[in-house]
This record gives sequence, structure tokens and C-alpha cells, in this order.
Amino acid sequence: MPELALSTAPTAVRELVQSDPERRLSPEARQALAEAVPENTAKAYEGDWRRFTEWAEGFGRRPLPATPETLTEYAVHLTKTPRPRTGKPYGPGSIERALASINTAHHAAGLTPPDSKGARKVLAGYRAKLSTANDPAARPKKASPAKPAVLRRFLAQLDRTTFKGKRDAALLLLGVACAARASDLVLLDISSVTEHPEDRGVTVRVYRVKKKQWQDVAVMYGSNPDTCPVRAVRALIAALAEAGRTDGPLFVRTGSGGRIAPPMTRRGKPIGDPQGRMTTDAASDVVELLGERTATPGRWRSHSMRRGFVNGARDAGKDVVDIGRHGGWSDGSKALLGYIEEDDGWSERNPLVGFGL
Repeated sequence: MPELALSTAPTAVRELVQSDPERRLSPEARQALAEAVPENTAKAYEGDWRRFTEWAEGFGRRPLPATPETLTEYAVHLTKTPRPRTGKPYGPGSIERALASINTAHHAAGLTPPDSKGARKVLAGYRAKLSTANDPAARPKKASPAKPAVLRRFLAQLDRTTFKGKRDAALLLLGVACAARASDLVLLDISSVTEHPEDRGVTVRVYRVKKKQWQDVAVMYGSNPDTCPVRAVRALIAALAEAGRTDGPLFVRTGSGGRIAPPMTRRGKPIGDPQGRMTTDAASDVVELLGERTATPGRWRSHSMRRGFVNGARDAGKDVVDIGRHGGWSDGSKALLGYIEEDDGWSERNPLVGFGL
């Protein structure tokens, strides 16, 4: 992102940033800035920044440093322009991210971001307009929660005698049990899983990519062997060992004929992780394809596992603080509350139950 911001800046801005010693960033600082942004977020930001610079240059405006007026005009443009691929209007969340990408590009170039008050007023009005019209674009596009009933339906589609079936079962069950994002899961190694000394389950050392923190997650046995995350991950580790893989990534790609971690090339050059580690997109595809195969209503993505943990644990009566700590949220996290599905009002969670009226 830092290099992208500077490479697309007008010549005068590049000369200012590169000549002013107070504005220079060392290669180490640039690398640190790049590493501070999660990979998926960085990719999205790069796309947002590219679209902004194309729009600005097309309208004779300066993308970097941008003025508050340019930012306001761009926000108006996004509220009236359909997305290139889908033809649907930009949702408020997408516009928020576009504004954030512009902010990030300015910081990366050592420049003060433009005041966004005008752009945010445009966004607030757009959000209110969509809400008044009951437009679906006003509602956040959340993944559906993969709670136990959904997991059982998905697992029934897997041939768990095969390596791929064992891998996908462990991906689903460990994803829910650890409240993991796909980016967390694909970073797991075989050595990330250790047995409890009294055989109460396994400890999974998870790197929470968003928080950039390590966490040891206690994963206990499930009451049903078919949906037990401990048994599922043990079966996967055993299958990897049979293939001669006793270290390295826990979740690896598969190829035709059930090949484990086959080499991949493009135009004769190797691509992909050399050890065969799955990508976050591949992990999300597992969930999405199972949703399609079972014709289960909802929006099924890798985040369905993390949402499934929160809502499944809440249905089981677990305390929100305990849910948050297990899943790596900070105490009092507002983001955690956003994961909780709204109740239909007729369950035991209704505040009027036992109220005494």
C-alpha cells in the first residue's frame, strides 16, 4: 500500500515526499506499515485506491494529497454509481472501506489525510435514505452462522474416509471450536495442536490475525463423535502422517485423484505456497460449496464458523464474556455484539421471561 500510494501520486507530490527528510520513510518502516494491514484488507484497499485514483484523474482532480472537496465528491459518486462487477449500488460498508483506503494511502505517503466530514455527511444521508426505503443494501452483509444443526448437514456431505473429507471436517469443526477466521485457520501448523496431559482435548495455538496476538485455545471433546473437533483434527493429523507429513501446515490443498499438496504452476513457474498451505479463499470455498450443495438458505462463508461459535455458545446459555475471551475478543467488545443474531423474541432470552408481570 505505501508503494502503491507513492507510485500513483502526482510528480510534485512524489518529489515533496521524497525530498523532504521529515517525510521520508525507510524501507524498514514501509515494510512495517505493510505488515500492519492484514493481507485481505490490503488487497481490498489496493482495489479501492486504484478506483479512486482512476476516478480522480478522469475528473481532473488530484488523488494525493486529496482535498476534502474531492473526498466529498467521490462519496457522492459512489452513492450513484453501480459496482463494476455486479451492477448493484455500493453499500454503506463498501463506501466506508473506500474512505478508509484513501486515509491509509495518505498516511503511507507521509501526508495528512483530507478532512472527511463532508464525505461522511453524504454517507450518513445515503444510509438513512436506504434504511427509509428498506433497501437490502442498508443491511450489513453478514455471513450466516454455522451452528450445530448446519454443521451436521454440511458434514453429512463429506466422505470422511478420504483425505479431503477429513481435512474439510477438521476445518469446519476446528473453525467453530476456535471461533477462527479463515486467515487464522490456514496459518495453523501440525505443531499448533498439542494434546491435553489428562486427555481432556487439545490446545490449539491460534494467531489472531486481526489482533496480531497469539492465543492458546482449549478445545474439549464434543459429545457426538461425528461432530467432535478433537477427533476430527486427530484424524486429519493421522492422515497427514500417513502421507509422510509430520510437520508443516495443518490445512493443505488437495488435487485431482486426492493428491495432497500437489505442486501448482502458471506458465511453467511454481505458484502457491511451496508446502501446499491452503489459502483463505480456498478455506472459504469449502464452506460456500457445502452451503450450495446442501441448498441451505443463508450466506455461507468462512466467517460462518466464527459466527456459528458465538451464536451456538449463546444458545447454550454461555456468558458473553466467556464467549468473547474464548474467541479472542477484548472484554466489552462492540464487535462481538455484532456477531450475535437477533432473537425472534419468543425464547427464554426474552427479558420479560420471569419478569413477574
